[in-house]
Amino acid sequence: MSIKRVLVVCVLAGTVSGCAGMDRFVPDGFKREQSAEVAQPQTTVPAEAPVHTAVLAPATAAPPPVPAARTVEALDTTTPEQRAAAAAPAAPEARSNALGSTVVSLGSPTEPGLWLKTPLVKAEGQGRVTNPANGKSSLVTLIPLDGPATAGSRMSLAALRLIGASLTDLTPVEVTSEG
Repeated sequence: MSIKRVLVVCVLAGTVSGCAGMDRFVPDGFKREQSAEVAQPQTTVPAEAPVHTAVLAPATAAPPPVPAARTVEALDTTTPEQRAAAAAPAAPEARSNALGSTVVSLGSPTEPGLWLKTPLVKAEGQGRVTNPANGKSSLVTLIPLDGPATAGSRMSLAALRLIGASLTDLTPVEVTSEG
């Protein structure tokens, strides 16, 4: 049975029977209308969705992709200037602290920016991820991820592209904190 058919049945059942609490049958991501029409999907991100762009450093932040984005280029909303700044080597006087190695996989491709969710950090901060296979690195926002330090990490689409890593493979990387 299609979602639209289920919604129509639920709306009609609630209207005919006058039962309260019919909202529990409406799937998440749909809003109820005041009329008996079929509910339409929401086009905005729910407020409770974890989007970290408000706390990311400007160099690693990016706007969210458009809802219709389906290609790697459309999903990666970082600018050429941001990519160049993130790929630039750290300044010699910059203070960095090696955090260790982790294996990364692609995180949510709809979460914009340059970030790494990793159990190697306990607090959000700025860092750098280096692909030892080719020496390419990227400035990223390090975001804590629950789990043991030996667990894997999730990296943004933009950061994976910048370090020349496969979007479908598991890639070992070196992680350092900066600042």
